[in-house]
Amino acid sequence: MRYIVNEDVVLSRPLEGPLSAHIEAFAASLREQGYAPKTRHSQVLLAACFSRWLGQKAIRVRDVVGNKHLTQYLRSRARHSRIHRGDVATLKQFLEFLRRKSIVPTEKTSPRPLTPIEQETRAFETYLRNERALAETTIAYCVRLTRRFLTDWFGNGRVMLSRLSAGDVVRFVQRQVPRLHWKNAKRLAAVLRSFLNHARYRGDITCDLAGAVPCVPAWSMTSIPRAIGADAVRQVLASIDRRTPAGRRDYAVLLLLARLGLRAGEVALLELDDIDWAAGGLRVRGKGGQFATLPLSAEVGKAIVSYLRHGRPQSTSRRVFLRLKAPIRGFVGQQAITALVGYCLARAGIKSPSKGAHQFRHALAVQMLRHGASLTEIGEVLRHRSPQTTMIYAKVDLEALRPLALPWPGGAG
Repeated sequence: MRYIVNEDVVLSRPLEGPLSAHIEAFAASLREQGYAPKTRHSQVLLAACFSRWLGQKAIRVRDVVGNKHLTQYLRSRARHSRIHRGDVATLKQFLEFLRRKSIVPTEKTSPRPLTPIEQETRAFETYLRNERALAETTIAYCVRLTRRFLTDWFGNGRVMLSRLSAGDVVRFVQRQVPRLHWKNAKRLAAVLRSFLNHARYRGDITCDLAGAVPCVPAWSMTSIPRAIGADAVRQVLASIDRRTPAGRRDYAVLLLLARLGLRAGEVALLELDDIDWAAGGLRVRGKGGQFATLPLSAEVGKAIVSYLRHGRPQSTSRRVFLRLKAPIRGFVGQQAITALVGYCLARAGIKSPSKGAHQFRHALAVQMLRHGASLTEIGEVLRHRSPQTTMIYAKVDLEALRPLALPWPGGAG
């Protein structure tokens, strides 16, 4: 006899056990997340078998079904069935679904005590998030560098910042800088100053150790911004197959990068409510939690509409751009957009100066400059907070004019 769950998953036995009443809702959740029918069948079957096993062992829902039961069940199942690689993940997904619905209580586990270094970095992380409003990727980077500094001096022991001296700070930077690119060395110094200022504000140190952090030598405008060429931009856009859902999505993403100069993280975090179709505007979450409204051109708007109507999977997520494979959800962050850009460039056979999304932003600035836009106008479009940031594009003009310069009188022929 066949038993149908959620109208499309067919089982050979009826649902049994303390979780049987919730398996149909679990199947519906899997369908909403875009899992294929074959995958949904194996996931629902596994959940049904787990519920039946709980019933056989007289384990009730209020007994706090948890990870130990998953382990016991899989050990029992292995005696007569093959355990597949995704079985553990499926059962954990089922358990998490039940917890979100408040069907199964959350396991109470004693939190692991934080190490002294973890306590320091946790406080710094909270400061960066609540007081500085930095992006999560930036916070993670700062915490990682701070942990490196604290581990270097205190290891696994007690963290006593009051014992640090200016010489300790200088020696740490001197050891690290030779192994780093100058840009990363400057970031290290900036993070270290921020942490030491925070520690002084909290009263952990009394002297200005931030002032002891050495300045990393770097001259502004030493290189031209690494921008993809205009012909290459046209080539990569033309190479995208806009007849497929993936192509419609990728084309809209690249247009946002190339035409509006958005950062990778800004594209990833775009939500449906950020698009004002009536006014033709796009609200963007920029650096430092700042919002800006940009004009939405007809070309970009048309590409987004094409993706929303004919490429975007059905989902309750409010993110504009979604994964195409289950579980269907929005991109986690800028890394996904960077990977998408790298894939599109490789597929188009383009050897670009870098693999990142930022080169499209640079390309927009370079094209604006060569079409007569001022540095002030470029800074407004790119939403630079400091005019000094935009000054790097002045170098583009100098390099473009260099071949046209006349030879110096009396110089070498």
